[in-house]
Amino acid sequence: MIDESRFKPLPKVHGRRERRPADLFKVEQVELEFSNGQRRTYERLISRGLGAVIVVALVDDEHVLLIREYACGVHRYELGLPKGRLDPGESLLEGANRELQEECGFGARSLEEVGHLTLAPGYMTHVTHVVLARDLYPSRLPGDEPEELEVFRWPLARLSELVQRPDCTEGRSIAALYMVRDRLQR
Repeated sequence: MIDESRFKPLPKVHGRRERRPADLFKVEQVELEFSNGQRRTYERLISRGLGAVIVVALVDDEHVLLIREYACGVHRYELGLPKGRLDPGESLLEGANRELQEECGFGARSLEEVGHLTLAPGYMTHVTHVVLARDLYPSRLPGDEPEELEVFRWPLARLSELVQRPDCTEGRSIAALYMVRDRLQR
């Protein structure tokens, strides 16, 4: 399964600073008036980019590929699915296959959009497309990660065990795994 003795230590933090505007998002104020006459000012993060993909890659009918990568927001390593932003001119299926090759070392002959997820629709415009990848073959593309990602096979039948792990908390990965598992069971 997953040999935790192989896990890398956390990166060292050499400094922190606030940045505004950010590279990934811009902040927008929205002045609203509701149908009952109430007025409010909201702030939201506008995604700078073309959207993102998250890939549920099936090794076979029973196992999915997971990656373990550093998550700066919570300063720990997280188990999750391969994912990333779309490049200009790239379709979501092309982006999914590229991310799979960069992060897992596999390409997919069969790619299918399953749905999409939002992170926090109350204040973010970001949308992530869920892609099911099957019929995998070895293929590695260079990625933009600062270190090589660890790749694991996990049985879909043990999904409830996976989401109980303290290092598997990323909501998009959890939701995408359940979406695909339910689709496969139909």
